[in-house]
Amino acid sequence: MGTTVSTSVSQPRLILVLGDQLSDNNPVLRGAVAGKDHVLLAEVAEEANYVRHNRHKLVLIFAAMRRFAGSLREQGFTVHYLSYAQAIDSLSSAVETVLATAEFAAVDVCEPGEYRVLESLQAMGESIGLPVNIHPDTRFLCQLDEFAEWASGRKQLRMEYFYRLMRQRYQLLLQDDGEPEGGRWNYDRENRKGWRAAEAVPERPVVAMDEITAAVIAEVMEAFPDNPGDLSQFCYATDAATAQQQLDWFCEHALARFGTWQDGLAEESPWMFHSIISMYMNIGLLDPLQVCQQVEAQWRAGKCELAAAEGFIRQVLGWREYVRGIYWLHMPAYGKLNHFDAHTPLPDWFWTGETDMRCLSRALKQSLELGYAHHIQRLMVIGNFALLAGLDVEEVCEWYLAVYTDAFEWVELPNTAGMALFADGGIMASKPYAASGSYLKRQGNHCAACRYDPAQVTGSAACPYNALYWRFIDRHRAGLEKNGRMGLVLANWKRRSPEDRDAIVQFAESSLPNLLATDTA
Repeated sequence: MGTTVSTSVSQPRLILVLGDQLSDNNPVLRGAVAGKDHVLLAEVAEEANYVRHNRHKLVLIFAAMRRFAGSLREQGFTVHYLSYAQAIDSLSSAVETVLATAEFAAVDVCEPGEYRVLESLQAMGESIGLPVNIHPDTRFLCQLDEFAEWASGRKQLRMEYFYRLMRQRYQLLLQDDGEPEGGRWNYDRENRKGWRAAEAVPERPVVAMDEITAAVIAEVMEAFPDNPGDLSQFCYATDAATAQQQLDWFCEHALARFGTWQDGLAEESPWMFHSIISMYMNIGLLDPLQVCQQVEAQWRAGKCELAAAEGFIRQVLGWREYVRGIYWLHMPAYGKLNHFDAHTPLPDWFWTGETDMRCLSRALKQSLELGYAHHIQRLMVIGNFALLAGLDVEEVCEWYLAVYTDAFEWVELPNTAGMALFADGGIMASKPYAASGSYLKRQGNHCAACRYDPAQVTGSAACPYNALYWRFIDRHRAGLEKNGRMGLVLANWKRRSPEDRDAIVQFAESSLPNLLATDTA
């Protein structure tokens, strides 16, 4: 990503800490000298405004940055902190502001999580007249050159095989002989149960509101009045200790049921039994390896089933590291891929959640209000609809990047473009994750409160996912026939009479414009 340049030992370094690098394990801080090296953190306009960020995300990052700056000062560092109110337009401008106050040997920064920021950092050295040293982000468990080596020569980059390698490297859920605990690497099929409100969802502990967070909430509400996010419901930790408390609570009170219900769609709770810690790992408040080790310890202590522990660790050790590797392996071209040539404009109601499709409305409103939705809501409710309706890939990706508190492009783009929309043509997913209303009914209890019937394919009461699903299959059948995993679906479609197929496709085509235009607000 970058180069490390030797610098004078007599002059201090200016260490730039980005808003998603708030960890003492940040590689540029581990070798820093308190009392000599200076640290810069800046709430710059460019980063706050390049998409319409959810206000929960802005509050989380700004408040966590300010608390982290305080921690660095306590360690003896000279910290330069530039707040959003100071109207600093870019990271380069922030650095130039501090360079005007003292002489530095170089600017050191950990590699960023987004390609556009990397380009900015690489260009910064020429503009400021100092070396800009970009250090590998060793907080991740697989370095980018290691992932590229793993990917080299492979026809398919399937996460499962990468995940097994990571399990072996970090000795997680392994027997003494190196084989997986329980005899299997993956217990995904045990973790797909549909929610039927058969048990109570545990009440989560309230994160205490401190003065820093309260002040940031007030500032964000004033500066970003039109952004999504109901800050009266702000509930996220803004320091490492409190984030750890949230993880501890999850391990003790929710992990045991996490695996069973992780794919469930519930009317009753936005959180269910999920950990709600991805945003903490993504900005540096929690260490991913320590998180995995703590979950493994819960299983070894008999406090959860192996399927729950394995399913959780797979998401962190496997999926999180894998999507980052995919992102950097294929950028910048990855951001422009559009395998199905999808260009239908994003409907306005994606920003309000006002649609009669109950599962979609609930997922959208939850995402907008809280900055959170679990993976099935993102993939199989929102992403599935976007795929079936042929929504514009770049617009959908920008929406995902904007609304979720844990969204940074390295994790958002592969998950959205690759998994949800199949825009990469199969680099990540072995088949498009398209599904009809029957899947959504099986996974939760939204359908009971919906005006649409998942059992009907056409007609005014038919679940829109049904006809759109078959329209998608019909439109792309030539390409899908080359995919071995789509054979059964295509065979089912071909078994229908030509008249039946035509009626379903025509119904989907005629109803889609009204569906996209609908706003019942």
